[in-house]
Amino acid sequence: MLTSIAGRSVIVTGASKGIGKGIARVFARNGAKVLVVSRHIDEAEAFAEALRQDGGIASGFAADVTDAGDMQMMADAAASAHGGIDILCANAGIFPQGKIEDLSAEDWDHVMATNLKGTFLPVKACLPYLKASDQPRIVITSSITGPITGFPGWTHYGASKAGQLGFMRTACIEVAKYGITVNAVLPGNILTEGLIGLGEAYQNSMAASVPLKKLGTVEDIGYAALFLASKEAAYITGQTIVVDGGQTLPESMDALNT
Repeated sequence: MLTSIAGRSVIVTGASKGIGKGIARVFARNGAKVLVVSRHIDEAEAFAEALRQDGGIASGFAADVTDAGDMQMMADAAASAHGGIDILCANAGIFPQGKIEDLSAEDWDHVMATNLKGTFLPVKACLPYLKASDQPRIVITSSITGPITGFPGWTHYGASKAGQLGFMRTACIEVAKYGITVNAVLPGNILTEGLIGLGEAYQNSMAASVPLKKLGTVEDIGYAALFLASKEAAYITGQTIVVDGGQTLPESMDALNT
């Protein structure tokens, strides 16, 4: 049992929906003090209230992960409300579809700004506070798409998610002298609002391609992040955990029908 999370100050970006909700909920239920960060204050505060109703310690904060000023205010707010920052879960991300011939430069830049710059800026803003922690952790939400797999319509998304791992592998070396670890969780197909919006046929086809024959939950990602943030994971840095039900393992669909 991981017992080293209680009382820790945690920031979760993109925490008002999808995987971010799962991460924030898992940390709150394990006794962490969670700053729920969203672009919309009503959504952030509503989910923070839900966590409090469930017995957790949480507050909401509105910020844009592509804005350096917002990220500095976010870090300062977390430190003020919760006595510092121990864990940053850089989770915010978007995944609009669009094939190369249909993408504009603006489409590409928007995804890169949110997913890649939106990883760098929170890390930079939180670093001074993380240096002061005795258990500092950074956990990045990447994806199997880009680092391991590909899917038509997501060149920009895949590039941004692979880019996060390139950032991680050097960042973890730079901050190691402060005792800060930097790791990433690579979700497969997780049942979020975004995936639900792709339709039942897509959900069924994705579940069929998973050896466990089901889609993951947002809490599945939350527990992976919880482990990487724990005292027990202190000697793990620059690494990835794939949480995909085995989706990336079969050579073909035939492997699932034997």
